[in-house]
Amino acid sequence: MIGLIQRVSEARVDIAGETVATIGTGLLVLVGVQRGDTGTEAVRLAERLSSYRVFPDAGGRMNLSVADTAGEVLLVPQFTLAANTRKGTRASFARAAAPEEGERLFQALVAAVGKQVRRVETGRFGANMQVALVNDGPVTFWLEARPA
Repeated sequence: MIGLIQRVSEARVDIAGETVATIGTGLLVLVGVQRGDTGTEAVRLAERLSSYRVFPDAGGRMNLSVADTAGEVLLVPQFTLAANTRKGTRASFARAAAPEEGERLFQALVAAVGKQVRRVETGRFGANMQVALVNDGPVTFWLEARPA
């Protein structure tokens, strides 16, 4: 399972002109579910997302997590993160989980993150979403939880 995390001062998801999710200071996480991922990877990625130190401490060093700062998390499903782009000019999505499994594991991730942070918002699985954000820093990291 892949989480592309971005430290944001604000972020939102719109679908068909309607805002369906919005957060203030926290993390926008684009989530890719791959074939072979299980609930174990969802829990592990949730742990990493909530404890990854990307927020500045009093000295300006990235020593605080979203949980430490009582920040918010916006999780957005994005199957294209699982794309294979190694050859050619068109991505292959053979590594992406099947839609039903991807949605189930995305919801497992949402539940696991919700146990560790103050507030979680989500995009909508399978929807055409417009994602707006103010990347603070910019700070962006690629995290993975891989099957054993």
